[in-house]
Amino acid sequence: MAREPRDLLWSWFHPMTEPIVAIVGTGFIGPVHLEALRRLNITVKGVLGSTPEKSIAAARQYGLKLGYATYADILRDPAITVVHLTSPNRLHHRQVLDALAAGKHVVCEKPLGMTTQETAELVAAAAAHPHLICAVNYNIRFYPCMLHARSLIQRWELGEVFHLHGSYEQDWLLLPTDFNWRVLAEEGGELRAVGDVGTHLLDLAQFVTGLEIEAVCADLRTVHPVRQRPAQGSIETFSGKKSGAPPASEPVAITTDDYASILLRFKGGARGCVIVSQVTAGRKNCLRLEVAGSKQALAWNSERPDELWIGQRGAPNQIMLRDPSLMDAESAAFSNYPAGHAEGFPDAFKQLYRAIYSDIRAGRRSASPLYATFADGHRELLLCEAIAHSHRTGAWVKIGS
Repeated sequence: MAREPRDLLWSWFHPMTEPIVAIVGTGFIGPVHLEALRRLNITVKGVLGSTPEKSIAAARQYGLKLGYATYADILRDPAITVVHLTSPNRLHHRQVLDALAAGKHVVCEKPLGMTTQETAELVAAAAAHPHLICAVNYNIRFYPCMLHARSLIQRWELGEVFHLHGSYEQDWLLLPTDFNWRVLAEEGGELRAVGDVGTHLLDLAQFVTGLEIEAVCADLRTVHPVRQRPAQGSIETFSGKKSGAPPASEPVAITTDDYASILLRFKGGARGCVIVSQVTAGRKNCLRLEVAGSKQALAWNSERPDELWIGQRGAPNQIMLRDPSLMDAESAAFSNYPAGHAEGFPDAFKQLYRAIYSDIRAGRRSASPLYATFADGHRELLLCEAIAHSHRTGAWVKIGS
């Protein structure tokens, strides 16, 4: 594809250099980004925590050159070309806009924003900066078995997709004494279980099948309408299961969802059903997806990431173990180890960044990137708002635009 004149002008005035990254956020997911980037030999210069002291402590802990005092310091640093945002949800909108204005590529944790008004503005901002790569961190797309499943459906090996069902279940918020900033609507958004992990499942279902959700019917439940907030304010994500004497706490009213069941209608006629829960005892981080087609079916469980079940009517069912030698070329490119050498959660981040940084180094966006774009992030917020509206009204709600 021929490059536009503005692309050529950009390349003349912005010669390609190796990317240098700053990470915003020092909680559970920030170090996951850091590890994946290091595995790809991508330089991470520094990190920003919620306070200068946390920034310095994180930089020392992870062997980084710099702990930034403020976000503005990152944006003023001419060495930084890419910003990874792993900050609380309410900060994403402003931080993305400021990063783009400063000429930085952006990799943003989901959700992209708190409302569709915010995400629509970010889609427009990305369009206004066509030479900057703008991605949302939907890493589950990059489990090799999911890339291979997507290829099977594209090659019509499943035939017409009739329906799908799936779930995403965790237990780290099972108890009323489990507390994290994510449970607060003003911090994380109106939807929590759906917004936090359910969007991963909804994004994956559409990515793998190539189908677009057009309407939803949802039922949500806040299992714990009151939770106990520790006196220090919060606990780190996934740390609520640690034993020990309970800290001093205060009751806080909660309106965000602990559980959701959602019926789906896809364009073209396919149907679906998913459940999301952060209060299922024993499920630590379990995403399951099953797709039924006119020829075959397939199923996958994130807690057994190297196994893809393939169901058949007139022949024995199969369990395909992830094996690059048996996968199509595009999927195999995102699987680095031979069969029997498991690739899991950390590897999905590495492969996601492999795709993103390929575009960053190329100096242009792919026509059809495998990673989630800001447009994908906006669609997930449209889904969330439709799900919330459906729950309030008890009716089917069409997805907006």
